Amino acid sequence: MSWQSYVDDHLMCDIDGQQLTSAAIIGLDGSPWAQSPNFPQYKPEEIAAIVKDFDEPGTLAPTGLFLGGTKYMVIQGEPGAVIRGKKGTGGVCVKKTGMALLIGIYDEPMTPGQCNIMVVERLGDYLLEQGF
Repeated sequence: MSWQSYVDDHLMCDIDGQQLTSAAIIGLDGSPWAQSPNFPQYKPEEIAAIVKDFDEPGTLAPTGLFLGGTKYMVIQGEPGAVIRGKKGTGGVCVKKTGMALLIGIYDEPMTPGQCNIMVVERLGDYLLEQGF
C-alpha cells in the first residue's frame, strides 16, 4: 500500500459521517511522504519543533504548536507518542511512529476523540506494529 493510500483511505476516511479537514504523513526529517490536497504548506522549522517535543516533552506548551503558520494551543497528549492541539472549534493530532509523523487536522462537527483516537492514533498504532 502506498503512503498516499494511507492518507486517502485511512486518515481521510469517514467516521460517523465526519472527516478530517486535512491530513499528512511526514518523515521525521520533515520530508512529505503523502498528504491530502488541502494540507497546509508547513515550514521545516515547524516540523523540527514538533519532533523536538517528542524527544523533550513540554517544549511546545509555552509557545504552541505551529503548522502552516497556524498556532494551536497544546493540550493533553502522551509524552513521546502523541501531541494534541486545539484552535477554536477544531484542532490537530500528531502521532509519532518510528519513522514518521501522522498529522490530522479537524474542525467541528468532527470531535477531538474521533480525530485523535479513531483516526490518527489508530493508524499510528497499526504502523508501529508493522515496524514503521
